[in-house]
Amino acid sequence: MTLFPADYLFIEFTRQQFPDLFDPIWVASAVLLVALIILYAARTRTLHRHRDYLDLYEWLFWTGLITFSLILVESVFRFDFFLVLTTIVVGLATLVWVRFRKFPPILAAYEHRLARQRYFSRTKFQRPESTIRPKTARRSRRRR
Repeated sequence: MTLFPADYLFIEFTRQQFPDLFDPIWVASAVLLVALIILYAARTRTLHRHRDYLDLYEWLFWTGLITFSLILVESVFRFDFFLVLTTIVVGLATLVWVRFRKFPPILAAYEHRLARQRYFSRTKFQRPESTIRPKTARRSRRRR
């Protein structure tokens, strides 16, 4: 460290200026971007019938895609370090907010709705007679 710590915020983010941070940040961003795409493809294929879970994974996907892509762009085009740091903090805070603050009440309500549907379908078909169609009433006399 040759500069005052606040001065590092306003120099460009390059390998020469930040030898300890540059490679780990852009490599982690690229790896997380690829992992995010694979996770999104796998989870949406698995949960295609559960709209609330798909919404969660879509929010996580777009937030992660924007965050990690911006970090890669900022690394390539030598943005100032405060922009890179702001992108990392805001992007990760948004990911945490989506996962732990926005969607848990929605997912809890959805699981409650699914449990109620399972309960009613179980009670509806609990007795074997409920699955057999009732016979129509026969006339006592047949016309001849």
